Formats: sequence, C-alpha cells, structure tokens
Amino acid sequence: MTQAVQTYAYLRSSAVREGTGGRSLALETSGGATPAGPAAHPRFFGGFLTAPATAAAALLAVADVAAARYYQPQLRASLDPVVTANGDRLRFESFSGCCGVYARLDVLADGLDGGEIGHGTTNVDVNNPLREALSRIGAADPLHLAVGPQTLEVTTLDGPVVEKKVPLPGRWLRGFAETQVLAAAFDLRAEVPAAEAVRFLRSLPRGTGRSVQWAVPAGRTLRPTSRPAPGAVCLPGPERLAALQRVLRYALALRVYGPPAGQAATAAAWEVVLPGMRLTLTLSPDASRGFSGEGGVLDALASADAAADAELVAVLLAWEPRVDPAELAEQAGLTVQRVRAALTRLGTSGQIGYDTAEAAYFHRQLPYDSGRAEAQNPRLRAARALVAAGAVRPEEGGGALVTVGDHVQRVRRAADGALSCTCLWWAKYRGGRGPCKHALATDLAGGGTEAADLAGGGAGAAR
Repeated sequence: MTQAVQTYAYLRSSAVREGTGGRSLALETSGGATPAGPAAHPRFFGGFLTAPATAAAALLAVADVAAARYYQPQLRASLDPVVTANGDRLRFESFSGCCGVYARLDVLADGLDGGEIGHGTTNVDVNNPLREALSRIGAADPLHLAVGPQTLEVTTLDGPVVEKKVPLPGRWLRGFAETQVLAAAFDLRAEVPAAEAVRFLRSLPRGTGRSVQWAVPAGRTLRPTSRPAPGAVCLPGPERLAALQRVLRYALALRVYGPPAGQAATAAAWEVVLPGMRLTLTLSPDASRGFSGEGGVLDALASADAAADAELVAVLLAWEPRVDPAELAEQAGLTVQRVRAALTRLGTSGQIGYDTAEAAYFHRQLPYDSGRAEAQNPRLRAARALVAAGAVRPEEGGGALVTVGDHVQRVRRAADGALSCTCLWWAKYRGGRGPCKHALATDLAGGGTEAADLAGGGAGAAR
C-alpha cells in the first residue's frame, strides 16, 4: 500500500478551557484552504453550540471512527478529522483506519448560535485529553465553540507548534472519492422514530464476525434479517455502527439510505437525526472491504472530457453547502451528465462530497490533486498500459477484443452503453466494483486521440 506522511501543525492542542464567560471548546486547525487562499491556521467559527452535550457526543463519535480499525483491529489508526465550513454549517468528517467506515457530523445553523460561519476546509486536532473533556460535557452546560484561533492568538502565542505526523494511506483519499459516488445513488429506505431507533441499534451484535445482515422496514420500526428482501437495506458488519451508541440518548430519529436491495451486499448510510445536527455513518459492503477499491470513479477518470470539464467546474465552486449539477451545467455550458462526471473527477482530489439527507453534493477543498488518485489506481494504470501496448482491438458495436499475455478477453457493449467482460473480475463482481481493466481499456481505446493521449499520460491527462 502506498503511503505518505501527513503532518498536522497546530498552534496548540485542542482543549475545553475554562474562562470568565464559561467553558469554551477550542478546536485548533492545521493548514487549510479558504476563499483568500491557503492559511496556516484558518478560523471558521466563534459562537455557542445550542446543544452542547449532543455536539460533544457526536464529535466523539467522529473521533471514534478516525481512531478505529474495524478490519484487522490490532493495527493502530489515528487521523484527525476534516472540518469544512460551508457558510451555513460545519461538517466534520473522518474515515476509519481500514477505510471501511466514513463518518460525517453536520452541525447545522440551528445547532450554532452567535457567530458567523466562514468558508474553507482544514483538519482539527482531536487528542486524548480533549476526548476526556468532551465526555464530561453536561446537557445544561453552556459551551462556546471556536474553530480556529483568533488573529490575536496567532500573533502572540509563543513556543513551538504542536505537530502530529501520521502515515496516510493513499486509499484514504480514494475513499473520499468513492463514498460520494456511492452515496449519490442512495435513496431514503427507512425512517424510524427515536425510541425504535434506540431499540434497533442496541439490539445489533457487537462482535467482529464480519456478518452481513439486512434491515427490513416494518411499520415504524426496523426488523433485522439474515437474507435480502424487498425494501431491505444492507447492514454489512453491524458492529461497525458502534460509534452511534454515543448519541442515542439525544436521537430524534434514524434514517437509512441505500440502493435497491439485491442479493449482493452493498454500502449503506445510517443517519441519526439530532437537535440541530445530523450524524451519518456510511458502511462499505464488507468489513474487510474498504471504500478505496469500489471503482466508482474509474469511468470519470478514464474520460478525456472529464479532465477539462473538472478544471472548468472547479472554478465555479465556492464551498457551497449544496452543489446543483443543473445550475453548474448552465454556468459552465455543459450537459448535466458531463458536470456529474466532472464532479466525480473532482471527488478524487477530495473536492466534492455528497449529503444523502439533502440529496446534494457539497464542496470541500483538500490538499490533493486528482493525478495522485489516478497514479495510485492499479486498474486504471493497467488499462492505460494495455492501450499503449496496442492490446485492444475494437469491434463493431463498441466492444473490443483485449489481448493479455496468451489469452484474449472479449468486452461487449450493451444497448445502454454498459460494458461487460469475459474476465474473472467481471464474473465475480458483475460491475459491482466498477469496470475491469479490459472494459476501461476499451473505453480509452475507443475515445479517439484524446483517449489515447490520456492513456499515455499526455496532454489529455489530468494535471
């Protein structure tokens, strides 16, 4: 696995501090992006939380996921959450160390009071003393929230910065890209009131047997089952919802999102509605299967148009809490389909997320480029190599014969444009984890000069 070392630099450690005006939750920020450009320690909010105990528990849940590995749990994991200020809300996001669970806390306008919400993205320091302090926040305790230091603090704080150096797998970045593609295909499958939500979630197994279950809506409750059924939502590795236990006492409702039920396990999103905020955990289709290998972004990465379209669309983004593809299409002079492909491509550099509750994309800005995600994707690299070696022989109807070593795979194109293949990858996943390398190579070879340039890393390649 390719790894880089990510360094988070903070002026001081995040803490719950006592002052003359009461207690303040000071979340320290690392280098981030703002409308004015890069900032070493951006400040996004200063005001009060309207539900302090709820927010403290929800932040701990996001931190729990960042510190957890649900697959091979003996390995250490610790990544500081990402926070994005979208002007009307704060979003806190994290991935588990195994990249199989994505957590997001949306603190909405109703959850914040007395301060203007800025725009931008950064990491926030979450340390063990802070976790202990958050666990002691009471429901009646007023709590001021500061995301980032005051300007005066930046100029007067003495001493060395607090640094954290953590190995950052390339799959963590790819997970951001894959989750927004998967979530965009989800629909609301069930909504149950607080009492039933608590009963259902507390009844789930907590072991690590990596079992796959389904949840079937039954009136105002959910019924667990070991087999898929009409209207069911997949619940792969139910023990991975453990972080939701922290907020159950504050829950108003539970919403579940996912694709239509089938025989195969699928990803799903589990959202607890809280006063002024929402906490969502999205689970990969299996505890041993991280989001990074789902392959949902491959078609967009292999598209010659999407590279240029993404550059154009990126200029139009401004940390909006809801990104409307139709509006972007009008502004950019593109079709909605091309805008969606461009958004998917931007997601490979962490610039796009998807909010299932609002069925809308949102903008964030992480310090990565799409070229890094492409370079770390083995299927795309293999497809480009096949095209460069002249191994793809197009056939009538948009299919191809692809020669790999001493054997040939046949790729066929259906009437709706979908590709299938005779290879073992296709036989195993049937498109459930994106296209195989032979289908990708067919698309690249069939795209004319631009596709050939993309396959060879030339002018059409992402920069």
